[in-house]
Amino acid sequence: MKYLPIRQELFVRNRRNFIKHLKPCSVAIFNSNDVMPTNADGTLPFRQNSDLFYLSGIDQEESVLVLFPQAKDQRMQEILFVRETNEHVLTWEGYKLTNEQAREVSGVQTVYWTHQFESVLNALMLEAEHVYLNSNEHLRAATEVETRDSRFIKWCKDRYPLHRYERSAPIMHQLRAVKSAEEIALIQQACDITEKAFRRLLGFIRPGVMEYEIEAELYHEFLRNRSRGPAYEPIIASGASACILHYVENSRECKEGDLVLMDFGAEYANYASDLTRTVPVNGKFSKRQREVYDSVLRVMKAATQMLVPGNTLDQYHKFVGTVMENELIRLGLLNEGDVHNQDPEKPLYRKYFMHGTSHHLGLDVHDVGNKYRPFEEGMVFTCEPGIYIKEEGIGVRLENDILVTKNGPKDLMQHIPLEAEDIERLMRK
Repeated sequence: MKYLPIRQELFVRNRRNFIKHLKPCSVAIFNSNDVMPTNADGTLPFRQNSDLFYLSGIDQEESVLVLFPQAKDQRMQEILFVRETNEHVLTWEGYKLTNEQAREVSGVQTVYWTHQFESVLNALMLEAEHVYLNSNEHLRAATEVETRDSRFIKWCKDRYPLHRYERSAPIMHQLRAVKSAEEIALIQQACDITEKAFRRLLGFIRPGVMEYEIEAELYHEFLRNRSRGPAYEPIIASGASACILHYVENSRECKEGDLVLMDFGAEYANYASDLTRTVPVNGKFSKRQREVYDSVLRVMKAATQMLVPGNTLDQYHKFVGTVMENELIRLGLLNEGDVHNQDPEKPLYRKYFMHGTSHHLGLDVHDVGNKYRPFEEGMVFTCEPGIYIKEEGIGVRLENDILVTKNGPKDLMQHIPLEAEDIERLMRK
């Protein structure tokens, strides 16, 4: 892996916290993600299952973690299965974890090869009453492709139909929503790499460059700083394309007088960062562009101050909506009387600001967490208001990553240029 080693204590503690939530006499099983195929014998780059990584630190395909805290044989209370390596695998694919290396990374002392999984599991299931299986229960999850977890659920229930089956996802959502000090440091590292990339862009963007050239600069800076690459597909949207929320074609020329909205973030050790900046292609905001930019920035600053313990997403988004209404009235986009008489279920500001302001951030860009759970110290949220005026061809979004603390919000991207004057000054250099 490109990233530096992570102390195994993080994963040992994560497992210890997880098993506290299990029913008596339970076994929990976590699978790695698949290596996804393309065409012929091609594959996509491997990305580990976030829950397996959270509990083990193992970043390799064909891995399985089994937790059985009440197993009669203490050696069987934590078991890791990793893909067996040999000279053929080394020659064609490169280094894979040895058993000893897997122990060192994860802190799990009992390590077998993956092909031994079924026989070991069979012995454990004779003791177990409850079986915790994992699945992707994210609100936005797309389920068109059958995952390794989905196949395993079918296999396990078919082979062991009389056990009581439980869901691991609610426990993982509870635990992963609050980040430990080690996790916050990894997210901060991803944010710091993202800062380097953005500063690089400020000296590169000018009329005539292509959106994909900007994207290429990102990859260069990410990779040279131990990141695998972007935490998600970058959005480089110039001109009217900035009003397309998930524009990823990145194929247009950046033209004189346009703004370019850039939504990107480096990953580091599987942890994500998520930044959005909107800058003038020629290095100078027009009067109208600056008005819209300043409005978004005021909303962002007000929203950030609401990311405090005890608040909830519903209360937070209602507050942000009110602030946004005032800014849209200031910009002449909404009428104060119309806003006063609007249907509360269909707020008028949604015409110009149609997405949420914040989401959990962590091992996944849209990280897991219960939307009804009050904010707690250690949660990390994005803060990303935007105003999109299709009729004017203007789209502005700004986004930083915010840590919730008992002393107020801590901006993990506080050193990344944000004020319009700073953007213009750095682009002049």
